[in-house]
Amino acid sequence: MQAGKLQNRIALQRLTETVAASGAVTTTWATYAQGRAELRQAGVSEFLTAATEATTKNAVFLLRWLPGVSVADRILHDGTAWNIVAIAEIGRRRGLELRAVAA
Repeated sequence: MQAGKLQNRIALQRLTETVAASGAVTTTWATYAQGRAELRQAGVSEFLTAATEATTKNAVFLLRWLPGVSVADRILHDGTAWNIVAIAEIGRRRGLELRAVAA
């Protein structure tokens, strides 16, 4: 992984629950890490389902290794939220490859 290719600023977010004084529970996305990533692949894929046609935006983000990233998290990049669908470790704690779909 070359530092010069890490040109895109991203934020990793996790869904958190907060309890108000009244007892009401609200869920919000909280940023737990920020950094730079390489946007390896971004595109639109179309596929047919049984009755409808669907269009999804896919992307692959490469970033330095960070512990605790899971598929329950999301990536915020350039104003777009991306749901993480797959995580692959690059090398031995060298980097992460995050496959994501636009939310």
